[in-house]
Amino acid sequence: QVQLVESGGGSVQPGGSLRLSCSASGTISGVYIMSWYRQSPGKQREVVAHISSAGTKHYRASVRGRFTISTFNAQNTALLQMNGLRTEDTGVYFCNLETPTTDDWGQGTQVTVSS
Repeated sequence: QVQLVESGGGSVQPGGSLRLSCSASGTISGVYIMSWYRQSPGKQREVVAHISSAGTKHYRASVRGRFTISTFNAQNTALLQMNGLRTEDTGVYFCNLETPTTDDWGQGTQVTVSS
């Protein structure tokens, strides 16, 4: 099992940027999908972006062109670069690592976009 820890959240004004990190303990290998989810107040958790172990990326339509996902680097850290933030991007962001046999989540990091 892999432990995931998110960081990098905070409060920004509309149009601002944040870079979220997801640090993983343990060995990451084989087939996997690494995803970022968010949960906004009063809404269900939704996927923001995901990347496969093969490097295939997928973005939610509302963030495409503004967010960039990258997979785990040599330091076992994955990133979500968020530019052009909007108020509707506010929420708790979670990283998720899914393999054929495991499904691990971090504790989440708060992102608040407000003027």
